[in-house]
Amino acid sequence: MDYTLHRVRADDWRQCRSLRLQMLRDTPLAYLETVEEALQYPDSEWQFRSSRSASTGNIGVATVGPDGTWVGAMNGFLPERGTAKLVGVWLHPGHRGPAGGVAGLMLDEIVRWAREDAAASRLALLIHEDNHRAIAFYRRSRFVLSGRTEPYPLDECSSELETELTLDPS
Repeated sequence: MDYTLHRVRADDWRQCRSLRLQMLRDTPLAYLETVEEALQYPDSEWQFRSSRSASTGNIGVATVGPDGTWVGAMNGFLPERGTAKLVGVWLHPGHRGPAGGVAGLMLDEIVRWAREDAAASRLALLIHEDNHRAIAFYRRSRFVLSGRTEPYPLDECSSELETELTLDPS
């Protein structure tokens, strides 16, 4: 199946909203909000999120299937010099798996952005300790556990694990 990458633009807010709601329904422990909260947001919140993804120091990438449907997303931002953060990662269940390479396609673009555009030396992300599928994907993608953990905000009895990828200069 042929996929294309799409850099999120400010006017993509409706697609971003739709995808985010799918994300929250499919993997609620991976995100810091609930589907109930997200359903209450006004259009202006979704417009803000799309605009932010397209602004300097940020990136939003969507994977688009052959029929034009958005089937995945990855986002990055630069919270501090030298460190880029990977957030808001999701791929529709029907498009997952190493054979398709869709997650890797998105990750390659985020890594390229972090290294070249953001001039970061590391790319970090937090993964819920029970999200074994995500942990395995990032291990295969050369991420390592940093040793840093923090309480998961929606359930402080569980933790998020920080993983990181050292970015070699291009």
